[in-house]
Amino acid sequence: MQLERKNISDMAADAVLERIVDGRLPDGQRINEVQLSEELGVSRTPLREGLGRLVSEEVVFTEPRRGFFVAPLTVSEFEQLYDIRPLLDPEALRLAGIPDEARLASLDKLNRKLMSTRKASLAIDTDNAWHLGLIENCPNKVMLSLIEHFISRTRRYEHALFRETRNVWVAGTEHDQILEALRQRDLDAACAGLKRNLQSGKEPITEWLMARNN
Repeated sequence: MQLERKNISDMAADAVLERIVDGRLPDGQRINEVQLSEELGVSRTPLREGLGRLVSEEVVFTEPRRGFFVAPLTVSEFEQLYDIRPLLDPEALRLAGIPDEARLASLDKLNRKLMSTRKASLAIDTDNAWHLGLIENCPNKVMLSLIEHFISRTRRYEHALFRETRNVWVAGTEHDQILEALRQRDLDAACAGLKRNLQSGKEPITEWLMARNN
């Protein structure tokens, strides 16, 4: 029963995120929980749990006795957040070393799933799972924790990126190149490819933000 509730709250969180990204819930707007729960067809308890997840991801914020509000999406915040993982992830991969054949096969399977995905929230989850699986053996657990933190913080921006099928395909193609470098036991090339992969979404997201905020 707890698993079912978690699934409902996660779906509610994704539905709210979609409304924020496409502008149905504008920056700074107070979230009407009664109206939204009716619109989504869920009770207020899982909706509040989903909103709580979005608070932890800094997608929404709360004010005492006033409720939940939409946090602004800004170019400034995005650029500061998005420039961190191209520094952290390649170093984590370097420390983790070349994955064994079983790990590479698992990553390849996960990437096939990513490239066939058409739903933004599922594409983000699959992409994140791929990246975390790639660096799972990194011995620096503080670095891994930081990477997970930035994954959470950038999710609302990447939702806009992965709504476009072409961007999902680009990410999967770049993943294939990283895996091929690892199969060739060229860790330097894999790290360089990972850095490029983590930078490639910056331009389309920045363009979307600028158009959205004009």
